[in-house]
Amino acid sequence: MIKKYACIGLLTLLTMPLLLAQQSAAFTNDLAKYNKALSLYNSKQYLAAQTLFNEIKQEADDPTIKGDCAYYIANAAVRLNQSGADAAMQKFVEEYPTSTKRNSAYKDVADYYYENGKYSVAKRWYEQVDLSRLNWSELERYNFNMGYIHLKTNRPQEAKVYFSRVRNSEKYGAQAKYYEGFMAYENDDYEEASQLFEEIEAEEGTREDLSYFKADLNFKQGNFEEAIQLAKEQLPTANRLEQSELNKIIGESYFNLGQFDEALPYLKEYRGKRGRWSNTDYYQLGYAYYKQGDYDSAIGEFNKIIDGKNSVAQNAYYHLADAYLKTGKKQEALNAFRNAYQMDFEPKIKEDSGLNYTKLSYEIGNAYEPAPQAIGNYLEQYPDTPERQQLQTLLIDSYITSKNYEGAMELIENNRNFEDKVAYQKVAFYRGIELYNDGDYQEAIINFEKSLSEPRTPEFTARALYWKAESEYTINRIDDALLTFKQFEQNSAARSLPEYDNLAYNLGYAYFKKKNYNQATKYFSQFTQSGTDDNVRKMDAYMRLGDSHFIESEYWPAMEAYNAAIAMPGGNKDYATFQKSISYGFVDRNAQKIEGLSNFANVFPQSSYRDDALYELGNTYVATGDNERGIQAYDRLVREIPKSKFAAKAQLKKALIYDNTSRSDQALNLFKRVAQDYPGTPEGVQAVASAKLIYIDKGQVDEYGRWANTLDYISVEDSELDDAAFSSAEQQLVGSNNAQAIQNFEKYLREYPNGQRAMEAHFYLGQLYFGQNEYAKTKSHYKYVIDKERSEFTEQALARLGQVYLSESNYADAVPVLKRLETEADSAQNVIFAQSNLMKSYYELQQYANAVSYADKVLANSKIDNNVKSDAQVIIARSAMQTGDENKAAAAYREVSKIATGALAAEALYYDAYFKNKNADYTGSNASVQKLAKDYSGYKEYGAKGLVLMAQNFYELDDAYQATYILDNVITNFTDYPEVVAEAQQELTRIKAAESKTNSSLEEGNN
Repeated sequence: MIKKYACIGLLTLLTMPLLLAQQSAAFTNDLAKYNKALSLYNSKQYLAAQTLFNEIKQEADDPTIKGDCAYYIANAAVRLNQSGADAAMQKFVEEYPTSTKRNSAYKDVADYYYENGKYSVAKRWYEQVDLSRLNWSELERYNFNMGYIHLKTNRPQEAKVYFSRVRNSEKYGAQAKYYEGFMAYENDDYEEASQLFEEIEAEEGTREDLSYFKADLNFKQGNFEEAIQLAKEQLPTANRLEQSELNKIIGESYFNLGQFDEALPYLKEYRGKRGRWSNTDYYQLGYAYYKQGDYDSAIGEFNKIIDGKNSVAQNAYYHLADAYLKTGKKQEALNAFRNAYQMDFEPKIKEDSGLNYTKLSYEIGNAYEPAPQAIGNYLEQYPDTPERQQLQTLLIDSYITSKNYEGAMELIENNRNFEDKVAYQKVAFYRGIELYNDGDYQEAIINFEKSLSEPRTPEFTARALYWKAESEYTINRIDDALLTFKQFEQNSAARSLPEYDNLAYNLGYAYFKKKNYNQATKYFSQFTQSGTDDNVRKMDAYMRLGDSHFIESEYWPAMEAYNAAIAMPGGNKDYATFQKSISYGFVDRNAQKIEGLSNFANVFPQSSYRDDALYELGNTYVATGDNERGIQAYDRLVREIPKSKFAAKAQLKKALIYDNTSRSDQALNLFKRVAQDYPGTPEGVQAVASAKLIYIDKGQVDEYGRWANTLDYISVEDSELDDAAFSSAEQQLVGSNNAQAIQNFEKYLREYPNGQRAMEAHFYLGQLYFGQNEYAKTKSHYKYVIDKERSEFTEQALARLGQVYLSESNYADAVPVLKRLETEADSAQNVIFAQSNLMKSYYELQQYANAVSYADKVLANSKIDNNVKSDAQVIIARSAMQTGDENKAAAAYREVSKIATGALAAEALYYDAYFKNKNADYTGSNASVQKLAKDYSGYKEYGAKGLVLMAQNFYELDDAYQATYILDNVITNFTDYPEVVAEAQQELTRIKAAESKTNSSLEEGNN
């Protein structure tokens, strides 16, 4: 370059002799400055060089010098990574199109970017180079660099074109072949790769960087022994990454040769691609362990295979299932067999997996589908299976053991080929029991009748008769119940059944309801003498025996029965004591009657019969001529129990005593007070009538008229018409002409809205509409009754109005009605009804403290049955869960599990699993979920929730396969429960995110 400028300077000197001395000095100075800048550039002092070139360019007049300076300025900018460097170079090219450095500019910048790994930028500059102006050496370098650029930018076809141009180059040939071989290797063209690698070795000798590829190529070409030898030779000198890959080649080669003991140590040393294994990697190591009989280790590898959906995964899940079986993990085995069964890649594995899946479904239960359905589906898919006879036997038994009676009935009735009538009889019976426990008595009867239609097994025929009769009795079909109970009694198998122990008790009640007290007495007596150890029923039977004798005026036998009830341990004896005291009066033992009634209020201060006793005590005193003591008893009743239904009656009786003992003024005042305080009640109406007679006796008829007109329910002029209108409606009611009775009572209330019998009319209308299930029409009538002073109708109106609100799920309005019923009811059953439904209503209103308070009240009542106890414990448990008191909830659910059936039992079992999961007892939690699946598979929501728990348990037990498989199935199979599916999806996402850190197949898809 310097010589060139020296030559230019000499020519100028020869043509311009007159300026020689002046220009010679300037040129020498410029040349020295230019050479200095060039020297700085060549020594990579780009910034200093750039500054000096800038000065020269500004001072120089020669365009060539300016162009060369512009070239070096832009080139320095590129190397200094200055902003706008590319633009500066492009500007140079545009401003100096004839510069000899134009092509060098493109090539030099491209070379710089290439050497610094900026391949895309380098490619853009290389593409502007004029190849015709490159010498052979430069062209070889250009082709090799462009080949490498395309290789690095994932353009293998273009790369191959450029590499092929330098394949025979002395300088670049071996490297080009290496990269071509690598691309062929990556493209699974192992033959071309081998050929190219062999050419390299022939030219250059053995190269370490080819050893791995040769070993891997032999492996991929099926030359496993050669691959093992080559890989082992390189293993000692390989780096850490290469060692991992070589171990994989050796291990997998031994695996493919069936030498699993040799494969194991090498497969274990593999570290995965970037620290992550694929499903195939896990399969090979797991299978090697499996073949060695190390089933726990095999499970540990197989269960890392997640989302596998190919033949490798199907094979893995099949062997995983077998490993689970061999280690006693049947639930896990069921899931793995089911997964393999759902794949179609290997028909033999699919069939065998399905067989094992159906057998395990029968043995341990199946939360995904009822065992009968699983077995039936398999038989349909493989009708010629050698296991057909065994599976048909299991199918029959599975209908019973799965307890999914609803599903079983549906399957049986929809399967025309089902011929096992014995199984049908049993399943229909158990479905009936299930419906009976759920309170659906009509459907229960239908299923018991289905069972009876196939009387194959005497035991189930007898039991179906008994529970059909129980159902009929419960819905008040007493005649049907009696007939069916008699059929049960006559059945030869009945006496050996536990149900037979209660037959006499039930017959007694049926006849009691029919008012056939002679027969009731016979059966209640029979039950009490049967030697039963059921003291609750026995005490109740003694009381009903006493009632039957009492109603038949057989008072001494009645008292014997009541005494027997009183002598029983435990229980509430107030009713028997009261009835015994009353009975004395009918056998002329008034002294004993009075003694019993006098002591009753003190002995049973909380009894609902306390007001009955005081009222009857007053009546007895009056009947024996002791009016004053009678009045004292009446006064005590009104004073101590002012809300009693007998309060009005007691004051009316007291007024009558005054009237009959010539104390007319006192009588009149009391009649008027009763009429005022108890308007519209029968006692109020009677008080008005009695007061009228006194006014007439006094000759004060006008005074009576003025007083009576102040009462809004009495019309002096229309009283007889009022009474006649009510009597007309009442006559239709007594005659069971309900439609006409409704019409007449409605007419009465239209004509006499405040009539003297209005309360009774409203009550009877409420009852009539209730009987027709027209609940909306009952409300106004019941409200009218309960808004008045307490009467004999109040308690029943409260109970019925409460029922109406509950049927509408109107808990806010139900609560005040039920609270009144609780405090005002005389009937123990109504108190239980009020408290149990207050418990439920408060829970629905999310008033959990009140709900628990009433649940505790219910549990404290010894008269409640197991169903109500279960409800109470469940309310406590659910409320505790809502308020975060899980310890209390756990205790309550434990109590529920002791007595609950059906849905409540399933709920309790689910929470047993839930709390065990919370306490890190993952194995125990899974056992509870498994029991839930086996015994309560009909309750799908709890089955689905249990599966989510099971998935969580398995993940905590380091079994990611079980966890993800179960969650996938919940998401797919339980779409009817979106909240459960959402929870499952959230868990699955969390687990897969964690597992993807070590399992490359989760990112790659189905490996």
